[in-house]
Amino acid sequence: MKKLVLVVLILAMVAGLGFAQNFIGIAMPETHVLRWQKDGASLKAEAEKRGYRAETQYGNADQAQQNQQIQSFLTQGAKALIVGCVNDGVRSVIAEAKRDRVVVVAYDRIIPQSRDYDYYITFNNFKVGVLQAQSIEAGLGLKTATKDAPKYITLFAGSPTDGNAFFFYDGAMSVLNPYIQKGVLKVVGPYPKTSADRANFQRIATENWQGPIAKTRMENLLNNDARSVTLDAVLAPNDTLARAIIEALKADAKYRSKLPVISGQDAEFASALSIKNGEQYSTVFKDTAKLAEAAILLADQVLKKQRVNIPGAVKASGSLAAIGDTGQKKVDTYLLDPILVTRDNISVPVNAGFYTTAEAAQLR
Repeated sequence: MKKLVLVVLILAMVAGLGFAQNFIGIAMPETHVLRWQKDGASLKAEAEKRGYRAETQYGNADQAQQNQQIQSFLTQGAKALIVGCVNDGVRSVIAEAKRDRVVVVAYDRIIPQSRDYDYYITFNNFKVGVLQAQSIEAGLGLKTATKDAPKYITLFAGSPTDGNAFFFYDGAMSVLNPYIQKGVLKVVGPYPKTSADRANFQRIATENWQGPIAKTRMENLLNNDARSVTLDAVLAPNDTLARAIIEALKADAKYRSKLPVISGQDAEFASALSIKNGEQYSTVFKDTAKLAEAAILLADQVLKKQRVNIPGAVKASGSLAAIGDTGQKKVDTYLLDPILVTRDNISVPVNAGFYTTAEAAQLR
């Protein structure tokens, strides 16, 4: 009996050791948006915490480069991939992963036009847009605005290669469109009512979330469509673009004493400081440390053939199931909740430990 127990214990230890050596490859799209650097580090730490070997690579906004990185992960024998893709060109290596029976989790960006993976984890990205627009609604007092004194807004969208950009925009416009239709809010520049208006959406989109592109477009607006009006608000889909837009606005004498209400996303420190100082109006805090933890937990449970149960996340259903539509299939999608942050509650990401000690001290 003692020998049997010893054999069982040895086998368990060997199995545990073998599992601990399982490799998770983490492919992030870029580093010019700060949050991806944080995500990559958090994902690696969470994987190692659970006994996996893990490596993070950044694609430099170049899908060909990211594909090479993912192929390297597969060559190294990865059992799971966490992929924040650059664009739909990732499909070919996702198909390779499926052939190798590798678990793939799309991370905060859907992998479009692919049927070769089954899991996607993100935030409720439609709600992100809703929160951005609600901050504009509150900042402009739109509920009491009139046609006689309309407010003026210009619209920016994220990268057209990022499926989330469409959800952000549609969420925002679900709040703003009724005010536009009433005539109390007027759009300066292109106005796609929804992202389904692809021609006009392309005109307000910002390739690869590049700040310099947003800044140039804002400068062009100020010199042309917005020359004869004073903008009251700018729908900016993330913090990188919001700060670039602010830079362009501050160079215009019209806005040196008062900036428009400007939204954002990601709670980047520079934008949190801008909010505290009364420049950027709002951001949306997505606790990416929790998203990283949830992504690794999801991969871990799937690898161990356990029932998926992620604390703090809900499985998308009903109308939200569209968030998981790749264009080829609907993947199982798990959603975490975003939080609107303004000057009044800047303590939320601070208290969540989202910033370094030195950064947090500047925000208190």
